Amino acid sequence: MDEVKRLLEGFADRAAEGLPDADIDADVTRGRVALRRIKRRRRVTGVLCVAAASALVLSIGNQVKWWGNGNEVAGGPPEQETASASATPATPATKPRTSPSSSQTMSMFGASVVELVANKQAWSAFDCTLAPKGWSPETPMTATRVVLSQPEMRTADSAAKVVLQAAPQARSLSKVRVTDASGKTFHIGTLDGRLAGQVKLSDQWLLVELPTGTVEWPDDVLRRFLDSCTVK
Repeated sequence: MDEVKRLLEGFADRAAEGLPDADIDADVTRGRVALRRIKRRRRVTGVLCVAAASALVLSIGNQVKWWGNGNEVAGGPPEQETASASATPATPATKPRTSPSSSQTMSMFGASVVELVANKQAWSAFDCTLAPKGWSPETPMTATRVVLSQPEMRTADSAAKVVLQAAPQARSLSKVRVTDASGKTFHIGTLDGRLAGQVKLSDQWLLVELPTGTVEWPDDVLRRFLDSCTVK
């Protein structure tokens, strides 16, 4: 700035005739003000340029990132769901239905129990004072075998019926439950998949086979039926 002032003073010494004298100090002041304005413009312009450049870089970067994500979604394998997201809500485990044992009263499980009533019929070689209600012997009866059935099930399938047999030897039962009562020993178990009970009466064994899959004959009812019978 000092050089500018000396230059202006030199021009002032050689000022043309007829022109007013130059005010050097005022010119210098105006020059300084103009110079500061120029510097401020340059700084503002520089900041704006830097901001614009930064915004351009960020915009391009975001576009590149977005494009890249789009390619991954379109062509890449789908992300696997986490175990917590893919797991289905826990379903309460279904409790297996409890099968009642033959020694339990069926009324506890909602099933009807066979009702034993007084027997007024003669069953060939068997003399039973009790009989299951609604059941009657089929004919012909033999000296060692009687088959009881209900009216609606008179078929040739003996597995759906009650079979009484007399034999000199006991049969081999599985899952046997032995009970002593009334001076007799009752054996209740399974024979060929059917619930069965047997008891020794004098020199004969009485075997009673119940319908396959029956749940209507608890052990106490079967023992009462066996206890009411004799073999002639």
